[in-house]
Order: sequence, then structure tokens, then C-alpha cells
Amino acid sequence: MNIQRFHAPTARQALAKARMAFGDGTLILSNRPTPEGVEVLATAEDTLGRFDGASAPSAQPAPPVLPVRNAPAPGPGRNPVEEDAERLSMSTLSFQDYVRERMLRRRHEASPEAGNGGQAPAAPRRGRGAPAPGADPAPAQRQNHAMHELQTMQALIEERLDTLAWLGQAGQNPIQSQLMLKLIRAGYSPGLARALLERMPPALTPAQAVRWIMQTLELNLRTEADAPALHERGGIFALTGSTGVGKTSSAAKLAALCARSHGAASVGLVTLDNCRAGAHEQLRAYGRTLGIVAHLAHDRAALQDLLGLLGGKKMVLIDTAGVAPRDPRRRELLDMLELPQVQRLLVLNAGCHGDTLDDMLGAFRSAGPQQAILSKVDEAVKLGPAIDACIRHQLVLRAVTRGQRGPEDWERADAQQLVGASMRAPARSAFDPKAADLGFFFAHSPASGHPEGQGHA
Repeated sequence: MNIQRFHAPTARQALAKARMAFGDGTLILSNRPTPEGVEVLATAEDTLGRFDGASAPSAQPAPPVLPVRNAPAPGPGRNPVEEDAERLSMSTLSFQDYVRERMLRRRHEASPEAGNGGQAPAAPRRGRGAPAPGADPAPAQRQNHAMHELQTMQALIEERLDTLAWLGQAGQNPIQSQLMLKLIRAGYSPGLARALLERMPPALTPAQAVRWIMQTLELNLRTEADAPALHERGGIFALTGSTGVGKTSSAAKLAALCARSHGAASVGLVTLDNCRAGAHEQLRAYGRTLGIVAHLAHDRAALQDLLGLLGGKKMVLIDTAGVAPRDPRRRELLDMLELPQVQRLLVLNAGCHGDTLDDMLGAFRSAGPQQAILSKVDEAVKLGPAIDACIRHQLVLRAVTRGQRGPEDWERADAQQLVGASMRAPARSAFDPKAADLGFFFAHSPASGHPEGQGHA
């Protein structure tokens, strides 16, 4: 199914380009304004005509044709992305049949004739002004419901057609196709990978394209490299996050850095973790090696008193209890930290899955700039998911930690170093996609729901 995009400053020029490509039988699928002008999505009428027989309505609603995971290897001379696009086009047409048949069946079941063998019942005599018995009380509701289904179907079809066009263009550009596969294998999300490749300038050599991708990722990964380091700037910081991400170890490393530069008397340590066995003792043991006393606060009032007592310190670090994103105690913990002078540092495990990072970022979001520390970088097989989450959620990545040693395992976040490490090819994994699988990654938009009976890869 040959679907192409045409860009031009005006709609007339874009339509002219489409007619030059497909002739008089040009079918315009959609158009939308872009920063450069107008984008038109078009195909040829005879291309759609070949599927007329397959899309004819049947007596029973046809189930949607789902992508096949164990598809045979593409034959010689065939582009795997084009084959994915062809499978997706058949799925889109079958889905149209499915939605149309479902709407017709529901409309038939809701009609008065459906329960009387196809014949309308005789209307009994009634007085003037009396409502007809059996009259439909809410015809507008059925009409609005049908309009909602049509709009949902239209949005899903437009999204699928847009995906087909994009996959077709990627198939015609081997550099773009290989970069797309490289980004997905590195752990970056399909949404970010597509956004990057759609903005990549054309006519780049392979080396230039890779360099452009990496530079764009570096520019979008906020690290504030020109700002003073945390231990030099000072302030009150609360380290938050889920259980086991390394909050206490990160607090100890940051305290050691500040103590080494400004003396042990410049650092204050407070823990709010009175749930985990030995949590206070762990921070107290770290403090003893640095000559710093670690204090325990049981509630918000005690925390305010301690912060007033430690007000003359250059840096005060608050170690919090680890709670899961859906733990009801999370809200209570965050409310304790709602103090004007307290800044939050969200500690993220660099080895976590992208969905886990998204869940944690949504649960621990706070007002103002979001600051984060990437921990356990040495344990992460792929850094792509963590960098992807930082970019999409617009975090300010202040530092990375590795290992269990002291301040030598604390590093300022370097965007170039992190992106370079994420794009280096790791060892082959059973979870790595192949070129023929890319259609599955880009076939569904997260913003649109799943229709009844349809799954996704």
C-alpha cells in the first residue's frame, strides 16, 4: 500500500505534488498544518481498490487481523519495513470492517423492529397529548454514541495511516531504518526514537546521521554542566525514591564530598526512615566515619525543629524511607517534605525498565524543576531507558553514582558521556528487536485506546 507524505508551503502546492506522484486518481487521506507549511497524506485510488473484495461487509463481524509475531523472513529483494507496512495496511482495513459491522449490529439491536421479526408493531390508540408507548426516550444519546464511535474510528485509522506512511518512508531510507533499530535496541522508547528521526535533516551520511542523533540527545538531556556542583552550592536536599534505589548510599557519598571540601561541621544528616530495620543505624554508621551526627525525625514537626537546629550548615541531607509508587504512605512522606527550603532529589536506579521509571517519576513528581540522581550506573545493562525517561520528563540530572565506595563513586552528570555509553552496542539480548519487528513498536499510539478484541505487540 503506497502512502506518501508531501510537504509544501501551501495546500495547493502540496496537492500538486501529490497529483504529480499519483496522477488523476489521487486520493487525499489527510492534511494538517506544519511549521513549514502544509503536510498532505495521499495515495492512489487504484491501490485501495485492490482491497475492495477483502473489505466487503460479511454476515458476522470480522475480528481484527493482528500482527503475526513469527512472520517468515522477508524474501530476497523485499524490504522488511515495506512488508510490515503491508501487514499493517491489511490490519487497518480489517479493523474498519470490524467497527462498521459492530455499529450496524448495535443499531439493529436498538431498533424497535429487532424484537418483532423485522415488522413494526401496531400503534394502539391514545389520547391527545399522551406519549406513544414504547417511544425511544433518548434518541439523541444513541446518535451521540454513534458519533463518538465514528470519531474514535477516524482517529485510529488516521493514526494507523500516518504510521504506515512513516514506516514506508523509513523503508526507503536505509540510514533512517538502521538508526531506528539502533535506538530501540539501546533501550530508547519508540516515541522518542520516532521524534528524533522525523526531525533528522535529509541527505546525511551514516556517520553524520549517528553524530546528529547523539548531539540531539545530548542537547535534550539536561545536566546543568555550567552550574556549581551540589556540594559546592549547598542547601537542604531530601533524597526520595523507591525502595532499594540507593538513597542512603547517595546521601553518604554527597555528605563525604561536602565534608572533604568544607569540613565535617558543614554537613547535617537527617533520616526520616523509621520503617526499615536498621535504617537509622546505617546512616549513623556512615556519619561516624565522617565525624557527622545523624539525627532521626519521626514527623513533620520534628523535622522542622531539626532543620532550625542545623540552619547554619552549608548542606543538610534528608534520607527518606523507600516507598513504592502506589504505597499509601507515599503521600504522607511527600507532605512532610513540603517545606519552603527543602529541595528534592529523586534517586533513580539506572538499571530499571522504562515503564518502572515512568511510574516512579509520575508518583514522585513535585512542583518546580525536577532534580534527579542516576544511581547504580555500573549495574545497568542499558542506559537508554533511564536517559529516555530523563529527556521525556524534562528532569535535571545532577549526578550519577556507581559502586559502594565513598565520594570517588559520585560523578557529575555528563550528557555526552552518558549518551555515548547508551549508544554503544551492548551484548546481544533475547529482548532485542529485529528489523521486521519495528512495525509492531510503531503500530500503536499510546494516546489511543485499544478497541475491543484487539491486542498489541
